Amino acid sequence: MRMVNGMRGFVAKPMLRTAAAVAALALGTLVLEAGAPRGVAAQETVPGSPVVGPARGSLVIVGGAMQSPEIYKRFIDLAGGPDAHIVMIPTAGGEEEYDAFYEGLSDWRDAGARNLTVLHTTDPKVADTDAFVAPLLTAQGVFFFGGRQWHLVDAYGGTKTEAAIRAVLDRGGVVGGSSAGASIQGSFLVRGDTGSNTVMMGDHQRGFGYLRNVGIDQHVLRRNRHFDLIEVVEAHPELLGIGIDENTALVVQGDQAEVIGASYVLVYDNKSTVGDGGKFYFLAPGDRFDLATREATRPARVQRPVEGPVKKPWGGG
Repeated sequence: MRMVNGMRGFVAKPMLRTAAAVAALALGTLVLEAGAPRGVAAQETVPGSPVVGPARGSLVIVGGAMQSPEIYKRFIDLAGGPDAHIVMIPTAGGEEEYDAFYEGLSDWRDAGARNLTVLHTTDPKVADTDAFVAPLLTAQGVFFFGGRQWHLVDAYGGTKTEAAIRAVLDRGGVVGGSSAGASIQGSFLVRGDTGSNTVMMGDHQRGFGYLRNVGIDQHVLRRNRHFDLIEVVEAHPELLGIGIDENTALVVQGDQAEVIGASYVLVYDNKSTVGDGGKFYFLAPGDRFDLATREATRPARVQRPVEGPVKKPWGGG
């Protein structure tokens, strides 16, 4: 662990386990349910709890090219302010090593974040150690940078690290990510193929599942991807598809979501159509979406439904 200008860079090498780590692990706070599939941590179902979103904490799901001060501020505020301990995970970028000089931190420093820890390994055996997990025990926020989302599954899926990140949510913290870091938050991993990011349903299909029965795509308008999620929802009709454009975020607490940033979020709900058979609709900044009921509202003097989508299954008469 190194300290550089108030930022800590964690490299994937052996280190002394902290007393806090030992105590937390002894209490079982980081235990995965036996037999949980790799890439999906166990989730408890509690009566009255959210159907889709996390029971506690917040998600900030960004569609890539994150620049909006509003998004940075919302994440930092949800974490507890500029001094909150935020763990930054650049692993999706595909490099062997990252440290406290990682260039992705500069925008966070400019936004006011002062207590950043870089956490990275490509080795799931390292990610399954008490020493590696230790920074997450005091984290109030975790952020996944972009790249290829399957790198996150290969490094952290089914390990103590994955469980420790979920524990940040469970104690009321915030988990976010941009681009690949957005897609990993759904239960179905969109564009998780190791060969090409144009394959929507590839050799990695299990995300970390912070949103249940959801597949998340990113860069959707900027990269002309707005039709791509249709095939995923048609192949897996239980899924809700969410496409997020660049510099735009969906902020989720429980089953309630809000759009912030510069562009649009697209919703692919196979029980709703727009006009003459349209299979997705747009949410603008400020719009709200109930993930459980799949109802969208637009703020006005009173909340009113978003115009366009009607409850009519795809292909219905």
